[in-house]
Amino acid sequence: MAENEKRIKTHRIRCLSKMKMFLLAITCAFVSKTLSGSYMNSMLTQIERQFNIPTSLVGFINGSFEIGNLLLIIFVSYFGTKLHRPILIGVGCVVMGLGCFLQSLPHFLMERLSSYIWWFLVIYTYLRERNNTSYLELLCIYEYESTVSVSGNLSSNSFLCMENGTQIIRPTEDPSECVKEVKSLMWMYVLVGNIIRGIGETPIMPLGISYIEDFAKSENSPLYIGFVETGAIIGPLFGLSLASFCANVYVDTGSVNTDDLTITPNDTRWVGAWWFGFLICAGVNVLTAIPFFFLPKWLPKEGLKNNADIIKNDKEEKQREEVKKKKDGITKDFLPFMKSLLCNPVYMLFILISIIQFNAFVNMFTFMPKYLEQQHGKSASDVIFLIGIYNLPPICIGYIAGGLIMKKFKITVKQAAHIACWLSLTEYLLHFLCFLMICDNSSVAGITTTYKGMQQDLYMENAILADCNRDCNCPTKTWDPVCGNNGVSYMSACLAGCETSVGAGINMVFQNCSCIQTSGNSSAVLGLCDKGHDCSMMLQYFLILSAIGSFIYSLSAIPGYMVLLRCIKPEEKSLGVGLHTFCTRVFAGIPAPIYFGALVDSTCLHWGTLKCGESGACRIYDSANFRYIYLGLPAALRGLSYIPAFLILNILKNRHLPGENASSGTILTEAKTTKKENECKDMDQNSKVLNDNELKTKL
Repeated sequence: MAENEKRIKTHRIRCLSKMKMFLLAITCAFVSKTLSGSYMNSMLTQIERQFNIPTSLVGFINGSFEIGNLLLIIFVSYFGTKLHRPILIGVGCVVMGLGCFLQSLPHFLMERLSSYIWWFLVIYTYLRERNNTSYLELLCIYEYESTVSVSGNLSSNSFLCMENGTQIIRPTEDPSECVKEVKSLMWMYVLVGNIIRGIGETPIMPLGISYIEDFAKSENSPLYIGFVETGAIIGPLFGLSLASFCANVYVDTGSVNTDDLTITPNDTRWVGAWWFGFLICAGVNVLTAIPFFFLPKWLPKEGLKNNADIIKNDKEEKQREEVKKKKDGITKDFLPFMKSLLCNPVYMLFILISIIQFNAFVNMFTFMPKYLEQQHGKSASDVIFLIGIYNLPPICIGYIAGGLIMKKFKITVKQAAHIACWLSLTEYLLHFLCFLMICDNSSVAGITTTYKGMQQDLYMENAILADCNRDCNCPTKTWDPVCGNNGVSYMSACLAGCETSVGAGINMVFQNCSCIQTSGNSSAVLGLCDKGHDCSMMLQYFLILSAIGSFIYSLSAIPGYMVLLRCIKPEEKSLGVGLHTFCTRVFAGIPAPIYFGALVDSTCLHWGTLKCGESGACRIYDSANFRYIYLGLPAALRGLSYIPAFLILNILKNRHLPGENASSGTILTEAKTTKKENECKDMDQNSKVLNDNELKTKL
């Protein structure tokens, strides 16, 4: 008897520890996958500038993650439950690490290719011309457009206003005469790596959530999922911190002398060391995979009270596996499950809500760093850091609080639906206050203002030149902005009419600028003018409002997710989660960044120019139109999503969900078990009383 009790106790401890171990492992997996995902989103602007590609193409690169995900999501979600789920999750983490490593390869391939080209040109030019300086532009290091020499040789004033002078830096008139740069298609590695990362991420969410739902108590499941979702918020916190650090380090640090740079992290031509963070993400993903290879395929249901229940549960699991093996194939119940899900009105409406809302949120999170950088004139490093500080802790608290509320008050599915709907609606109404946190366009002469400092109509042609710089023979497309002491920015020192310069590198000061109309000495420094204290305060208000909205919405996330899990049958749960993820990927994750990026491109005021005269990355956007697209389009989409949300509330009034029955069944089973235990205790007490009476009689 004592050995049997000891075995039961040991079994309970072992099952408990394995369940907690899986919970810890899947939380770490969520941390690692969201770490790399948030880092990728934060580095989109750096990748755009590195390869000089439009925002719409950057959106496609970002959406390629969803392409990789949807390739396997349905099959993994369905067949994964019939295989070893922890091992599949571990393999997925390894594949994600491989994808992150592949995304960092362009930097190293460009460095290696640069050295090969360099030595080839050195030998070639030594034999032919004995001069290799003309071939430096073919090297694969990042070269930003500039009228000022990057090498630090500033003895020549050819970049300043000189009447009847010639500019040494001009785009080639005929693009066909240009040599195709070897780095022009290197972004393909980032694209393919992101697809592989999406493939690796496929089994983590559906199999992890279904594993918890299968082996955890129904009352503990929301809390466990809340912890997992909290891991999905901790990951971006580290990811954004890493991105903030990398964005502040020059992309080719170690290969070039950073003292000779004429740009700072605040400049729209600056590219941070985006490749470095991908290496760290790759290592973290691989390390996260290790615990999953030591976890069992299945566990006894959490909360079983006695040895008979444990043995019965073990037998049932074995019988299920044997029945599945004897069937004609594991695909036999796939079509019935799909038919059942498609005929479930609550489930289908929930998918519709998710698609519409994901379209809104994918756009907002993907382009949030770019929006704040352009709207408020901050560097990418500062913006990424502020996003992490203000938004992620409230989301983390909201997820945990939502799970605790579900567990503490034993919220039913219908109550959870109401909580999710009304909290989300409250946050949606707060979103409209963001339209009040505005900043004006940067004052750039010839683009947003006239050379006299008056605001002009945007997109005016032939406004770059004025009487003060018409005879300077300046390049009109090169973006190398300077800030005049009159508070107006100019596209270059030459277009500002500056005739002399003092200093070197980033500390250079331009003097005698004919276009800068001031009472004293007219001078300018490198970079755009700061937008001022008022714009910085608007950024703080925006971030505070964003933090409040993030907390409210995350508080509704767990109740809303429980509606999804409990509106379908237990045996359809894994497939249902997978189909939900598949639909959101296809109709939101992939198209949203592409069409949103194209809309953002339409607000560009000035495109960068490559050496061959082709357009590069955008340098400055129309802040007002960018704001209307960034805030207005998600607001319109989210408004539409509340139509199916109210339909779900109406349907749930008179509908019994499978999740509720399962929960009641679990409660009923636990009640029966408790009743049996009480009966056993009563029998033991009665027998003790009888034995005492017999003993007294004998005495």
